Amino acid sequence: MIYLDNAATTLVKPESVRKAVYNAINHMGNSSRGAYDGALDAARTIYNTRQKLADLFNFPRADHVVFTQNSTEALNIAIAGILEQGDHVITTDLEHNSVLRPLYHLEKEKGIEISFIEADTNGEINYNDFEKLIKPNTKAIISTHASNLTGKIVNIEKVGAITKKHNLIFVVDASQTAGAHNIDGEKSNIDILCFTGHKGLMGPTGTGGLCIKPGIEIKSFKFGGTGIKTYNKEQPTEYPVRLEAGTLNIHGIAGLSAAIDFLNETTIDKIREKEIYLAQKFYNGIKDVDGLTFYGPTNFNDKVAIVTLNIKDYDSGKVSDALSSEFDIATRAGAHCAPRLHQALNTVEQGAVRFSFAYFNDESDIETAIKAIKTIASY
Repeated sequence: MIYLDNAATTLVKPESVRKAVYNAINHMGNSSRGAYDGALDAARTIYNTRQKLADLFNFPRADHVVFTQNSTEALNIAIAGILEQGDHVITTDLEHNSVLRPLYHLEKEKGIEISFIEADTNGEINYNDFEKLIKPNTKAIISTHASNLTGKIVNIEKVGAITKKHNLIFVVDASQTAGAHNIDGEKSNIDILCFTGHKGLMGPTGTGGLCIKPGIEIKSFKFGGTGIKTYNKEQPTEYPVRLEAGTLNIHGIAGLSAAIDFLNETTIDKIREKEIYLAQKFYNGIKDVDGLTFYGPTNFNDKVAIVTLNIKDYDSGKVSDALSSEFDIATRAGAHCAPRLHQALNTVEQGAVRFSFAYFNDESDIETAIKAIKTIASY
């Protein structure tokens, strides 16, 4: 199989990640629940991984890195934990349902107000619109760092400067960029960074988290055992246990730790360079094929390694099925959990076919995908 659905999850992981998970399964106990070697190894691994993530994203405190199952859980924790009745929040048409559905839920349950930065038919937003939408009760701006549908990168430094100017909380969804694009929490004035471990970070599924700037208060999301302050009736208030109850995914975190080591050794710049090269090669190989429509920027400096397209009026699901059954190429088709952007792109009915590339793809994968598109377009 030629795997070109890396925006959903990276299938091929570094060998060191597999070894780290195997080792953890065989040797690690439960962090903060014992003083024997297996428990202490787990605790050290968890702490060291927090520190690696804080360093990777340039956040000042490792104890403000909180682990979750994925970015969806991280975004739910952030959104529910900072917004109260009467608050107003600004977000964009580029967002995934991991942002939209928690906001719609709070709109219904707590009456929060939501304003959207609208995307045009090319999937672009106007940064001047952010300040136009700010109200006296605006609490936060929530934005993706890159669209999972078009790959368009949002200039979070520009948005972060706006949130800092108006003393707003800035929440960033880094699902598509963590590990695939350099992120500097300090430079971009990010208050809460939500990330997943199984995509660009090349770690196991079931890993993700939040990096939280000191001074940002997020209400507890769940309650239970933490290994500390057992006799308190209330959940401990300090990070990270304020937001972590129960046993963490220790085996997954061990794999994520190894993945970060791989990223640091290889460098994100080198990884991005290869991924963008492959995406550009694919686009250049098919851009002149009759009947193709592309979505999002074609300047690959402005996007992550995603190429999204449709062929004529063919149903995107049928195109993806043909790619799989006839050419053994894995892609993603349909609505991509980004309903507002599909509305802006006029692809609600047809959906779109997404090709997404990763460091472990190679040029032969691209050449086969180019031939496949040309064949399907000739039907």
